[in-house]
Amino acid sequence: MKRTVLIALTALVVGLLGAILFQSNQAHQERDSRDTWEIRTEIREKQEIQESLLQQIREAEQRLDEYQHQNNQEQVELLKESVETLRKRAGLTEVQGEGIKITIEPIMANSDRVQKYPEIPPELLQRLFNELNTYGAKDIAIENERIIQTSPIRDVNGQTYVNNRPIPAVPVEIFVLAEDARELIEYMEVSKVNDYFAVENLGIHYQLDFHITLPAYQQRIDFEYIRSAETEEGGN
Repeated sequence: MKRTVLIALTALVVGLLGAILFQSNQAHQERDSRDTWEIRTEIREKQEIQESLLQQIREAEQRLDEYQHQNNQEQVELLKESVETLRKRAGLTEVQGEGIKITIEPIMANSDRVQKYPEIPPELLQRLFNELNTYGAKDIAIENERIIQTSPIRDVNGQTYVNNRPIPAVPVEIFVLAEDARELIEYMEVSKVNDYFAVENLGIHYQLDFHITLPAYQQRIDFEYIRSAETEEGGN
């Protein structure tokens, strides 16, 4: 009986992983030409997937604790691998690979006047992340903050916060893992998002990087905050 339950749980975890990977790959195949309502709907769906994923991880880890000292060692190892794969997909582990380094720098005019350093608006940063995901980004981190599907990007008293922490003043570095980094750069170099940044006096520079390490997402995922924010948006 215990062996049957363990096999079923392993199949459930692996099946969930496959569904998530399929959805993610489908999203990367389409250009983002949707209206605001469609984008919000997709974001909400991704948040629900992330929440379900984390719940499955918690349940699987609890089962692992229960079966650690049983004789089903092969099944336990398979379940461990599945949990680790899910954790990686959820952004909860450090990852390494090939990708691109993005530097956002101020565009300063030739003037003797004192100029204020521009800041990155949260909606513009979100647009950049959406564009990267559309063109094949697998994992993203800004400075030392890992971006996951539920990462909040918002304005707090005029300053942009990511994962409830303020991003530093420009220049800011963003690291992106991708299956095909060269292709991603080619897409991004002609993307309209560069023009949007230029309007804010911000320039974007893309560079291949063959040895990128992204940190794991470290903070507690506050789904209550996400639901609250969605409710407020829906009421506006």
